[in-house]
Amino acid sequence: MLIIRLTRIGKKKQPFYRIIISEKQRDPWGKALEILGTYNPLTNPYTLDLKKDRIAYWLEKGAQCSDSIWNLFLEEKIVTGEKRHITTMKKRHADRIAKKQKA
Repeated sequence: MLIIRLTRIGKKKQPFYRIIISEKQRDPWGKALEILGTYNPLTNPYTLDLKKDRIAYWLEKGAQCSDSIWNLFLEEKIVTGEKRHITTMKKRHADRIAKKQKA
């Protein structure tokens, strides 16, 4: 299965990402089928350079998006749908928060 995801190429404490398409089982820092764009979260607002025609092509072929990429594509109006929640919470921590809210 093909997946569109981020791969980090920035230095320490200076994140910079490439948006790539590759096999899901393949290492994200390994060889990619194609580089579809770049993402720089440090600029205000963030910088996102995309090859929209190639992204549309791969999505038509059945490629899936990672959660982070899905949310970025939603903001750029490349895909439609609902925002995906990226962060997860351990059950034990969620139970503690629920107990505090009840009290």
